[in-house]
Amino acid sequence: MDRQEIVRKALLTRRVEERLLELFTSGELAGTVHTCIGQEFSAAVISDHLRDEDAVFSNHRCHGHYLAATGDVVGLVAEVMGRRAGVCGGRGGSQHLHRENFLSTGVQGGCVPIAAGAALARKTRQDGGVAVCFIGDGTLGEGIVYEVLNLASLWRLPLVLVVEDNSYAQSTPKNTGVAGTIAARASAFGVEAARCDTWNWEELWATSGKAFDHVRSGDGPFLLEVQTYRLSAHSKGDDDRSPEELADRAAIDPLNTMLREGAEDLRRLDEEIRSLVDEAVAEALESSPDAVPADEAAEGSSTPRWTETSASGVRFVDELRTSLGSLLNRRADVHLLGEDVESPYGGAFKVTRGLSFDHPGRVRNTPISEAALVGVATGLALNGFPTFAEIMFGDFVTLAADQIVNHAAKLSFLAGDEAPPVDVVVRTPMGGGRGYGPTHSQTLEKMFFGVPGLRILAFNGFVGPRAVVEELGNGGAGPTLLVENKLLYGRRVGDSLPRGFELLISDERFPSALVRPRRAPDVTLLGYGGLCDDLASACHRLFFDHDLFAQVLCPTEIQPFRLADHAEVVAAAPCLVVVEEGQGFGGFGAEVLAQLAELGLDGVRARRLSPAVSSLPASRAAERQVLPSVDDVVCVAAELVAAGRRA
Repeated sequence: MDRQEIVRKALLTRRVEERLLELFTSGELAGTVHTCIGQEFSAAVISDHLRDEDAVFSNHRCHGHYLAATGDVVGLVAEVMGRRAGVCGGRGGSQHLHRENFLSTGVQGGCVPIAAGAALARKTRQDGGVAVCFIGDGTLGEGIVYEVLNLASLWRLPLVLVVEDNSYAQSTPKNTGVAGTIAARASAFGVEAARCDTWNWEELWATSGKAFDHVRSGDGPFLLEVQTYRLSAHSKGDDDRSPEELADRAAIDPLNTMLREGAEDLRRLDEEIRSLVDEAVAEALESSPDAVPADEAAEGSSTPRWTETSASGVRFVDELRTSLGSLLNRRADVHLLGEDVESPYGGAFKVTRGLSFDHPGRVRNTPISEAALVGVATGLALNGFPTFAEIMFGDFVTLAADQIVNHAAKLSFLAGDEAPPVDVVVRTPMGGGRGYGPTHSQTLEKMFFGVPGLRILAFNGFVGPRAVVEELGNGGAGPTLLVENKLLYGRRVGDSLPRGFELLISDERFPSALVRPRRAPDVTLLGYGGLCDDLASACHRLFFDHDLFAQVLCPTEIQPFRLADHAEVVAAAPCLVVVEEGQGFGGFGAEVLAQLAELGLDGVRARRLSPAVSSLPASRAAERQVLPSVDDVVCVAAELVAAGRRA
C-alpha cells in the first residue's frame, strides 16, 4: 500500500473540488458540479489496485474517480469550465468524462452494462485486466444494475462493482429508497460481496485488494460496498440536511482529522497541491472558452451514381445469415449477442442458425435483458470488438433506448473527432403483417430519428443484406440501428421487380435501390424496408390499371437521409408519394416532405401515406385495415397524378 500516494490523491480531489465550487460561485463555470467531498478515500484507495490494462467507469459524481485513475487535473478543471483544454474539449462538463480507459456518464446506472462489456473484452483478450464501475446507493433503484449482476455472474466477468453508500440519493435518505441490504442483492446472483468504509481506509485497501484478487483470478464479479459520507451538497448548493448532522460528520471526516493533526509533511503536501490546482485553473482559463462540438456530420452530400443490376434471388434470411457468417469468419474480433441466438434455435427468425457452432463464445445467448445486452455490446465495441446486438422484436428496443440514445450515440461526441467510432450495431425485426398484435408488430425506428451520433439503416427487398453487412463489417459506421422488416425474411431478394422495369443500385456507402420504368415516370414512390416490395407491386398496378409509369426509390440509410442527394431522381417525375409503415405524425414522410419544401423543387406535387392512427390488432383482417396496402398506394398515386394534370 502506497499510503502517501493514497493521501495525496484524496487531498488533491478535495482541493480541486473546493476550487470548482469557488469557480461556480464566481461565475467561471456553468452547468452543474457534483462533488464527492467527504468520499475521497473511496477512489484514492481503490485506484491503488489498478493496472494499466484496467478500465474505470463512473457516474455523475466522477471527479474523484477520474483524478485517482488519471491524475489529469488540467483536463478535469478545464472540462468542468467548458474549455477546449478539457478532457472532452468542454463538451461533457462535470458529469461526462471520456478518456482512454475512463468513462463517466450522467444517467444513473448507465455505465454499468458498458463496464460489463469492457470486462468481457478483457476476458476475451485474456490480458488480466478488470473493469471497475462506481455507482451510488441510490442507483440500486435502477433495474439495469440487476440485469448486469445476473449477466456478469453467469459469464464470470472480471468486474468490480463499487457501491459508494453515502446514505443519500440526492436528498432522499437511504432508508426510504433502498429496501433490504446491499450485500443481499449481490448474494441473490451468486456474486461475492464485502463491506468496508472510508473512515477505516487502510482496511478498505485490504478488502478492495481481496476483491481485485478474486476478480483477476477468474472467479467472477465482486460487489464492494463502501460506507462513506458526502459532506458537500448533491450539486452546488442544494442541501437540506441539518447543520448539526453535517458538523458531526465533518468532525470525523478522515481528511479533516488528518489535517487537524497538522503533520508537517501533510502541510507541505497541501501547499503543493494548492499550487498545482492554481496552475491548473490558470491553464484552463488560458484555453479557449469556445468549446467546439465534435463533428458528427454524416458523410458528405453528393449525387450518387446508379448502376443497373440484377437481384440475387436468394432467400433474404439465408443471405443475411451467410453474410453474418462470412463477417465472423473474416474478422475474429466481431461478436454477436442476443436472446436465443445460439444454435440449434438460432434466433426467433433463424437468422443466426448454425453460427454459434462455428463461432462459440462470439455468438452468445444473453438473458432477457435488452438494456444490458445493448450496453454490453457497446462496451465491447468501445474496447475494440465490433458487436452486433440482436433485439428479438423491434417493439422491445424501447427497453434499450437509454443505452442507445444516452450512451452509444454519445461516446464519439465525448471522445472527439480523433477517436475511432464505436461500432455497435443493434439489429431488430420491425413491422406488422404477421398478426403478432400490438406489442410485437410496431415500426418504432422513428423514435430514434434526430438522435445525433446514431445511424439508422433499413434492409429492403432489392439491396441484398450482403452489401450492408459487409460495409458494417469494414468498420467506422459507428452506433447503428439496423431495421429488418419481418416480412423480408421469407422473401427472395429482388423477387418483386415488375416486368419491364430496371433495377439500379447506387454507389452510396449504404446503397439505395431504384426501380425505374424505361420511360419518363409520372410519379415517384419513396419508401424503405419491407414496404419497397409493395411499392414495386404498386408500379405494376399503376401501369396496367391506370396507364401510369411509376418509379420506386428505396433508401437503405434513413438517418441521416438527404433528399438533396436524390433530387435528380425525384425531379424526374412531377409527383411524389412517400409511404411508411410507422405512424405518420413526426415520421419519415414528414421529414421527406419538409426537405422537399426546403429544396424548392418546382412542379413536384407530394403526398404521404401512413397507417391509420391505431395500435396494430392481431386479427389479420383488422391489421390489413390499419397498414397501408398496395391498393392504398395505387389510389393515392393515381389521384395525385390526376390532380396535377387538372391543375
